[in-house]
Amino acid sequence: MSIVYPVTDVTASPGPTPWQTVGPFFHLALPYSAGSEVAGTSVPGRIRLAGTVYDGSGEPALDALVEIWQPDQAGTFVTTQGIYEKPDGFRGFGRSATDSGEYEFFTVKPGPVPTIDGRCQAPHIAMSVFARGLLRRVVTRIYFPEDSLDMDPLLDSLPQARRSSLVATPAPDGYRFDVYLQGDQETVFLDVGGR
Repeated sequence: MSIVYPVTDVTASPGPTPWQTVGPFFHLALPYSAGSEVAGTSVPGRIRLAGTVYDGSGEPALDALVEIWQPDQAGTFVTTQGIYEKPDGFRGFGRSATDSGEYEFFTVKPGPVPTIDGRCQAPHIAMSVFARGLLRRVVTRIYFPEDSLDMDPLLDSLPQARRSSLVATPAPDGYRFDVYLQGDQETVFLDVGGR
């Protein structure tokens, strides 16, 4: 016995479906007005952290979403304010869309935090990137060039040539950190599980 399926009139179709495998709904649904404000204007030492997210072709990713989370200047993680409220102080979390490929945050340089076994890590900011074509977010870290990076366990585990992809560069009003999703300059991404 064979099954006969009805033929659908393809000429009645509204058009091809979008080519994106995922998104760009991250960019449209998750940003909020206070998203880039990790530290309020009254916080001493407030800096601007900005950069561009580049796709596998080397073009700016126009519809990505970047999140950061970090400790304060003393290396303490705080939860003093909701993530959707504009902070008066420091809240440790931020979210920025990449309308032109660029993201931006207003934050502070974090203090060092220990690993689970008590070893010291260099001060860093954790970053997630959500973008078209990614089935899962990618996670990386941002380190700062003036800190002692040689003792950091994560950086120490990387080949010397790859470490620079995790180090921000100084800018007049803070730091710049570009993210390369693929290619010769690909940023080092961390396997954070969840598979």
